[in-house]
Amino acid sequence: MARAMRVSEFDFDLPDDRIALHPAEPRDSARMLVVRPDELLVDGHVTDLLTLLRPGDVLVVNDTKVLPAELKGARIRGEARAGVSFNLHKRVDAKTWRAFARPAKRLHLLDRLELGDDGSLLATVAGKGETGEVTLEFDLGGVALDEAIKAHGAMPLPPYIEAKRHTEARDTTDYQTVYAAVDGAVAAPTAGLHFTEGLLQKLADKGIGIERVTLHVGAGTFLPMKVDDTDDHVMHAEWGELSEAVVHRLAAAKARGGRIVAVGTTSLRLLETAARATGSLRPFIGETDIFITPGFRFRAVDVLMTNFHLPKSTLFMLVSAFAGLETMQAAYAHAIRERYRFYSYGDATLLFRAEQGRVRGSNDTRPFPGYSPRP
Repeated sequence: MARAMRVSEFDFDLPDDRIALHPAEPRDSARMLVVRPDELLVDGHVTDLLTLLRPGDVLVVNDTKVLPAELKGARIRGEARAGVSFNLHKRVDAKTWRAFARPAKRLHLLDRLELGDDGSLLATVAGKGETGEVTLEFDLGGVALDEAIKAHGAMPLPPYIEAKRHTEARDTTDYQTVYAAVDGAVAAPTAGLHFTEGLLQKLADKGIGIERVTLHVGAGTFLPMKVDDTDDHVMHAEWGELSEAVVHRLAAAKARGGRIVAVGTTSLRLLETAARATGSLRPFIGETDIFITPGFRFRAVDVLMTNFHLPKSTLFMLVSAFAGLETMQAAYAHAIRERYRFYSYGDATLLFRAEQGRVRGSNDTRPFPGYSPRP
């Protein structure tokens, strides 16, 4: 069982020049650090998946599609106008989004907004929260609103990239997986950015399955921890879907001895959410705010492919739960020494799950029990 831990236990020093500002070209040429419990770290590349995975294994990818959710425009109050910008981060309903505003102090409830280069995307400030969050109610709704956001918005790059450079035209494709299909994310599932159509085809030709799930990644994934103990953190919620057909195929693969390989922490979080209530993988649709820290008992995922994460972040806590805190501290120290590239456009890790009883804080050694059909 997970226990409260000091957030400071997940801190590390990262040189500023290790933050990647653009992806590797081609995508699958990125480096990949292979991390197995109690074994030497192995330096490799993403294309080494062709030898590291075996026929019968299944890659689970997140097919969410990033909306260009950064909107700029003007606040209108009588004859007065003031420039404002927003990063949409969570859809509320067909016409309403929550967003981070800059500068939020310029906004009052019921202020009217003209967004986009021509000011044609209209909205009203319907609510104000803490730390610069506002609720925007658009005049448009549904598909029409989605298309307007695509027409007027820019790719919402992570803050640690935006702080170093402006959004570029190439980000429209760079910050999108090749299998993105379902509109709704405002941040990319970045482990998936390493795949090319060619690599996916080679993996399929080798007998490695590829299954799709959807988890709409929110900007909350970048929010810093503001507490000292992990038990005090409130996790952001994200909407996801795991279909019954995918569940059955994953169960069949497990029954044949295949491993479930989550591409990204988003895929892992959805799979573990779907398995958490019963211990067996079940279809799922809805929001998840699962927070995974050392001591968590994994029920679904055997191998995790993911990028290098921020110090003291919920994602570094997740990988520490999966592979062991000391193991990940050693892996990140090695990656920094060997000049791996970090964060969304950076290099990858391939993590093999630690034995459940040996993950720090856990005493549960029961294996993943497989899929149980609904009664």
